[in-house]
Amino acid sequence: MEKLVIIGGGNLGASLAKGLILSKQFTGENLLISEKRASRSAWLKENNFNVTSDNIEAVKWADTIVLSVKPQQFDDLAKELASVINGNKIIISTITGITHATITEKLGKIPTIRAIPNTALEILESMTCLSFSEDVDETRKEAVLGLFDKLGKTIVLPEELMGAATVIGACGTAFALRFMRAMAQGGIEIGFNSEMSHFITAQTVKGAARLILATKNHPEQEIDKVTTPQGITISGLNEMEHKGFSSAVIKGLLNSYNKLGNIK
Repeated sequence: MEKLVIIGGGNLGASLAKGLILSKQFTGENLLISEKRASRSAWLKENNFNVTSDNIEAVKWADTIVLSVKPQQFDDLAKELASVINGNKIIISTITGITHATITEKLGKIPTIRAIPNTALEILESMTCLSFSEDVDETRKEAVLGLFDKLGKTIVLPEELMGAATVIGACGTAFALRFMRAMAQGGIEIGFNSEMSHFITAQTVKGAARLILATKNHPEQEIDKVTTPQGITISGLNEMEHKGFSSAVIKGLLNSYNKLGNIK
């Protein structure tokens, strides 16, 4: 079986590792996380991951390398790995804002794959957006698509949309959770205890999302079904809009997108 290393054992790297094991694509024997921070490494080991702190040996060992560090760490990582990375290995980067051109500039002329998943990887419900450099062959494309297809939903995008994909598909998890927090807090205010309010909120949001995925309807079509004249739903929606709900969400997305250009 192929061997895979995740360089960077942060939240996303750990979520990816959990998903790869849960989907039975990898085991502890052929999946390695390389993490230099002692405290994080200890946590990963406590959670039964195979861990090293030697990036170079990890890259030599692996067939597939996932770069999952912060954007600010990429330059130093590239300097460390440039001498041992070659075109025979599959290189996948989940690093925000780091383009194919930047990767090849730092690591040499190699086929590169950019992946923008989210932390729902660990429960096999990620939305993963992929972009392939022009020199990635069909065999590698199929291998990477097969890997991420088992971790949720996957689409392939031109690289110019990967920034937008980061905001909607990755940051979007936090945006959705913040809405859920607000909804659950409102539920507590109108009588539910915290546990029950969070449960009802989560199942309601899950149902709404699955409804759109299953029907492929525009959200407004489904909203129309539950907004009766002079009803309580339209009253609540109108109050949210009066307070700037949709505008705040859109402005938040745009603010995140505009900040992508400032990542160093």
